[in-house]
Amino acid sequence: MPQLSQIGEIYASQLFWLAIVFALIYFGIGKAMVPKIEKTVDDRNARIQGDIAAAEGARATALASEREYQAGLDSARSTATVAIVAAKTRVTASTEASLKTSDAAMAAQIAIATAHIDSSKTAALAEIETATTDAVAQIVAKLSGVAVDRATIATRVKAELAHG
Repeated sequence: MPQLSQIGEIYASQLFWLAIVFALIYFGIGKAMVPKIEKTVDDRNARIQGDIAAAEGARATALASEREYQAGLDSARSTATVAIVAAKTRVTASTEASLKTSDAAMAAQIAIATAHIDSSKTAALAEIETATTDAVAQIVAKLSGVAVDRATIATRVKAELAHG
């Protein structure tokens, strides 16, 4: 076979060109392209590290702001609580003073009304006694025809009204 007889003649030249192609690939890719890729990767890693550092800084700032906000909120709450307690105290004192004044006025009105009721009751009882005494005197005079002493009738009417 003629193809196999040529292998010895072309074998060396193929190895030579193979070595040249591998050398070109090695120097072309290994020495020219790899440093550019490594530089790009390093730049990217540096940018990522910078972004992470900036994010950590922003996070620390946000946490500090949140702590300040919470401290302000707590301060406002305590101030509001103090103000509410003071307002409740003022309102309670005002209400108590108003109630004491109202109670005193009501007690005075009740005393006046009680005195008026007592005087009205006494007057009414006196009128009832007088009317009863007059009625008894007229009834006894009409039924029995006897005139009874008004003082005796008044004494008996008082005794009966006292017993109920």
